[in-house]
Amino acid sequence: MDTFLTIKTSSQGEYKEKGSKFIAFAFQVKTEEEIKERLDEIRKKYYDARHHCYAYQLGQEGKIWRANDDGEPSHSAGTPILNQIKSFNLTNLLVIVIRYFGGTKLGVSGLIRAYKTATEEALENAEIEEKIITKIVSFSFEYLGMNDVMKLIKDYDLEILNQEFTNTCQMKLSVRLKIVAEVETKLKDIKEVEIFHL
Repeated sequence: MDTFLTIKTSSQGEYKEKGSKFIAFAFQVKTEEEIKERLDEIRKKYYDARHHCYAYQLGQEGKIWRANDDGEPSHSAGTPILNQIKSFNLTNLLVIVIRYFGGTKLGVSGLIRAYKTATEEALENAEIEEKIITKIVSFSFEYLGMNDVMKLIKDYDLEILNQEFTNTCQMKLSVRLKIVAEVETKLKDIKEVEIFHL
């Protein structure tokens, strides 16, 4: 598999119970640095919220993840948020749920339901997109091979990220993961092509 699902643009969801208000914010993220920036942004903007609970999942297989209860009882906030991310089969995603306390305690089961429902609403409001995993293939070749290289790019509908033409030609392509080996084999058949493995 060289695809994964994430959300296209950020989205929101909301849940209210016994005066408490839970607002969920879902963001597409690629790195832990980006996650930290989004958290700082929400904490500053909603500084008066009692809790800023969150969960995220990163990577094609969702191997990097974290759930944070931010002072709520253990596993009553971060885990239900993370479980929703998993049940929607999404990755490269951060969901932050802020809580304004309404004066009445909801109990652990009430909190689980609130954080789950707010997250679910944010994800249902999001536009989900399928992303293709690509790899960068860099290579050089002689001018004589130009037509063959351009034909290969056209045949496989490849994206040129960079190209330089000096004494030799250098190119950087974005290639879908599942066809990298095939494209590299075809490139090697072209005279004077040298592939650089980064």
